[in-house]
Amino acid sequence: MLRRVLISALFAGLLAGLATSALQAVTTTPLILQAETFESAESAAPAGGHDHAVPAGATAAAGHVHDEDAWAPADGIERLFYTTVANVVGGVGFALLLTAGFVLRGDSVGGRRGLLWGLAGFAAMTLSPSLGLPPEVPGSVAADLAARQVWWLSAVVTAALGLWLLAFGRSTLLKVVGVAVLALPHLVGAPHPHGGEAGIAPPELAARFAATSIVVSALTWALIGWLAGTVYERLGPPETGAETATA
Repeated sequence: MLRRVLISALFAGLLAGLATSALQAVTTTPLILQAETFESAESAAPAGGHDHAVPAGATAAAGHVHDEDAWAPADGIERLFYTTVANVVGGVGFALLLTAGFVLRGDSVGGRRGLLWGLAGFAAMTLSPSLGLPPEVPGSVAADLAARQVWWLSAVVTAALGLWLLAFGRSTLLKVVGVAVLALPHLVGAPHPHGGEAGIAPPELAARFAATSIVVSALTWALIGWLAGTVYERLGPPETGAETATA
């Protein structure tokens, strides 16, 4: 069983990670590079008549800290390489979550059912948290990191639990509880910066990046689910070898 889970997850995560990296190279990466030009121009612009460079609009972008000494991959092949590695590692991790769900559920899983599991993973890991904290381009203004991480994790966990109850709950009460659990973090509300601070990147660019990132994530999860379900089914044991021999 462990071999079946690992092979399914590795195969699905590797192919999905490579496909996602190729897709991001022509969709989200150009948007990130465009946003970084605004961020660089903002940090290089002098404020008023001072001789030293101070980011113009520093008060408007309060809470957005630049670390000039922080390492970042160079544009081009190096950025693509590290992005691909991250996507493959993340893809394998997500595929492990799905195959663990296959094992817990115990039902037969093929490509079609795996696709549904993948879409459920997208709903829990991307769609639900994005309703409160959409993907952000460089230069965006955000609330405290720790508060955002706690809310994001709560949105993911409650979405996964709520979807499980809706899909596999045996009573109407469990399904109602599932809906309530799904809605809970959104009723509380995600943390956002106060004071109406504006980000550096144009709102149109930020909105396009958020929408594109969500679509790419949906395609990634669908591919992971379909591949993992297909491989998991094909690696399944025969019906009953011993009984077949005796028959």
